[in-house]
Amino acid sequence: MRRLVKGLTLSVVTSGVVVAGGYKIPEQSLNSMALGGANVAYTTGADANYDNPANMSFLDDNKSYLEGGITLVHLPSNIYTLIDPYSGQSEIENIPIPFFHYVAKPIGDFRWGVSMVVPGGLTKRWESQPQKSFVEEFTLKVIEVNPNVSYKIADNFSIAGGVRLIYSEGIVKSSGQISRDMEGNTFAFGYNVAILYKPTSDINLAVTYRSNIDLNQEGNAKLSSGTNIVYDGDTSVSVPLPASLNLAISKTWQDKFTLEFNYERTFWSTYENLDFEYGGTNIGALTPFFDTPIPKNWKDTNTFRLGATVKMDNKITAMFGFAIDETPVPANTLGFETPDTDAKIVSMGINYQQTEKFSWGIALLYDSKEPITIEPNTTLTNNPVLVNGGTFSGGGAFLTTVGIAYEF
Repeated sequence: MRRLVKGLTLSVVTSGVVVAGGYKIPEQSLNSMALGGANVAYTTGADANYDNPANMSFLDDNKSYLEGGITLVHLPSNIYTLIDPYSGQSEIENIPIPFFHYVAKPIGDFRWGVSMVVPGGLTKRWESQPQKSFVEEFTLKVIEVNPNVSYKIADNFSIAGGVRLIYSEGIVKSSGQISRDMEGNTFAFGYNVAILYKPTSDINLAVTYRSNIDLNQEGNAKLSSGTNIVYDGDTSVSVPLPASLNLAISKTWQDKFTLEFNYERTFWSTYENLDFEYGGTNIGALTPFFDTPIPKNWKDTNTFRLGATVKMDNKITAMFGFAIDETPVPANTLGFETPDTDAKIVSMGINYQQTEKFSWGIALLYDSKEPITIEPNTTLTNNPVLVNGGTFSGGGAFLTTVGIAYEF
């Protein structure tokens, strides 16, 4: 039972690991959190390795860069409203996630770096019925190690690339007359590439791309009807972690004020359905509940980010961000495991240069989800509760980051 983040988890993995609104965590450093993810064209520290490794070529040649920190993710309850006894709300969650970045001194025109981040994840639990009959717990943990190498082609142009090494583990449970109990882990691999061009000393143009990763999961599932365990064996499912493209531009005035605009396109349309395969044939009457492909039909999404950086004369750098983030989840395939909707994101933070080599700071981000109402008889999720319609509200996320950086 240790190798199954499986489909239902992965239906959240895809919303949680990569890009979907409230579960995605693209902000993987102090500055990125403060800027709401608008940290692709203009990156000045060790986090350049993750956000845009091509920018490593333009860091100080005489320094190595190190950054670490922790983010506390607070997930308020998702509230589902219909009529009694169908209404309910998910549990409040608090999840700490660390990050680490390192960029070495250049070797000729080459430079390398490495990051350890938690790019997404989820804990979604429902204690009320009938929600827990479909989703009692979805827990996903993801760790990514991302080494990169940049190459300075010219004084104003650099390219970079790297490997994404991902480890994930999770738990899927539902509890009712028909129940499931799954948990497991998996490894996955992908790549990323980046370009940075400086037409002038105060303008940066950036392109980054993260590849699609197919998570071909194999593991174990225990399925039961009432108190009778009817299946305890192998299962498998394949879910894509879709490709994403970032286009960014930044402009700096008098080395004091920088404004960055970032456009992100995530290619979620590869996620068409969720289909479990089982190693045996003894699931019998449970086949319609666990072996029928679940349509997802997710859509490609756009995210627009704007970030401002202000360097003050008192060793403090202030940062502000705003973003509009689309959800990939259509209303007619929404479920209790992914009650995701479009979001607006606001963020802010400060960085204090304690000494010439050492700095620290704090950042805050608020992800506000729009409520959504499902009209009766429009759902395609094979969920007899949601067939009746209802409204999802609440949710969203509050993130607080504390980080330190050292240059040597």
